[in-house]
Amino acid sequence: MVKKLDAAARDKALAGLGAWHYHFERDAITRDFKFENFVEAFSFMSAVALLAEKADHHPEWSNVYNRVSILLTTHDAKGLSERDIALAREIDKLAARSGL
Repeated sequence: MVKKLDAAARDKALAGLGAWHYHFERDAITRDFKFENFVEAFSFMSAVALLAEKADHHPEWSNVYNRVSILLTTHDAKGLSERDIALAREIDKLAARSGL
C-alpha cells in the first residue's frame, strides 16, 4: 500500500515543485496550464494520460478551452504520496517540452 507523506517529506517534495500548489483541504497538489488553443490543451492532456496510465496513477483534472487544471492526490493513502510527486515531475517535464 502507498503511504501518505508526512509533513516534513511533503514540505521537502513541494520545495522542488515550484509551479505546483498545495491544497490543504484535499492534501493534494494542483497546477494550472494555459495553452494557445483547445487542440494544444487536449494534446497535452492526452500526453499526460499516457504518463498517468504508465504510472498507474491518474489525476483529477478539468479542461475549459485552452486551460487544463490538474489535482494530484492518492486516494488509497488518503492524501499526498510519493506517487503524486513523481507524476507531477513527469508532467513538469512534459510541460517544459511543450514550452510552458
